[in-house]
Amino acid sequence: IAKKILEMDLYGLLGIEITATSKEIKKAYRQKALTCHPDKNPDNPKAAELFHQLSQALEVLTDAAAKAAYDKICAAKKQAEERTRKLDDKRKKIKLDLEARERHAEAQSQEEAQITRTLEEEIARLREEGSRQLEEEQRLIKEQIQREREAQEQQAGSYAPLPSLFSLQLKWKCKKDDDMNGGYSQDVLLRLLQKYGDVLNVIVSSKKKGSAVVEFATVRAAELAVKNESGLSENPLKISWIEGQPEVIAPPTQPGLFMSAQSALTNERDYESVVMMKMRQAAERQKLIEQMQREDEEDAAHS
Repeated sequence: IAKKILEMDLYGLLGIEITATSKEIKKAYRQKALTCHPDKNPDNPKAAELFHQLSQALEVLTDAAAKAAYDKICAAKKQAEERTRKLDDKRKKIKLDLEARERHAEAQSQEEAQITRTLEEEIARLREEGSRQLEEEQRLIKEQIQREREAQEQQAGSYAPLPSLFSLQLKWKCKKDDDMNGGYSQDVLLRLLQKYGDVLNVIVSSKKKGSAVVEFATVRAAELAVKNESGLSENPLKISWIEGQPEVIAPPTQPGLFMSAQSALTNERDYESVVMMKMRQAAERQKLIEQMQREDEEDAAHS
């Protein structure tokens, strides 16, 4: 496995520089993997092979130890190529000497064998521990593909598709004459919230001090923000759900009861009921926006 990886240019495969951060590596992986995912290209074996290579690149480059071993090999190869390029005529003749070439090849082979063993050990460790990075990225890709399919199916029906929204309301203490808005700006909120997942939008109220709305791309990111984020220590945040909060389902009292009930519910839900649910979500969101606008207008009138 390691030899095959050494034959590939992992950075070139993802279209990134060697200085790319973990976040940039994951972003590049998503963009390229989406185009060649087996679910999108069921009849294209080349796409499946490319997807596999992209997955290997993500595994190695998002693990610090494996990336260090790979970078060391790449650096050694680059130095060897540079030395060969700069050889003068005299050194080229010496290099042609059989004995010198054999000694050099033996030493280089031993060094590469040691580095290869190190990379193989790191890859084996990744296999044993389970590549959580790869599993998470592939899960996100499958979710995105599923969303695209649902959107296409809805476009073929009578109603326009409505996106799922996972939005939260943020509140903090702030005086009306505080130009710093209690220490919170759009950039500050983005920095605090982006560590939980992709943030689609952050709207800081320009009239009502100490208030903002944030929309996440996934329910998992929103849940983590609600559970863990407290904001600035000198001015904590209060975070509450606006839309998309998952329902808490009680555990089944009998074995198999939950699965049978879930299957029955799935069978009962048809396309029209799903569309109606989406329309109700959109109506509730519009109602909330209008309420916030009225509150802003009232605050402006009082001030």
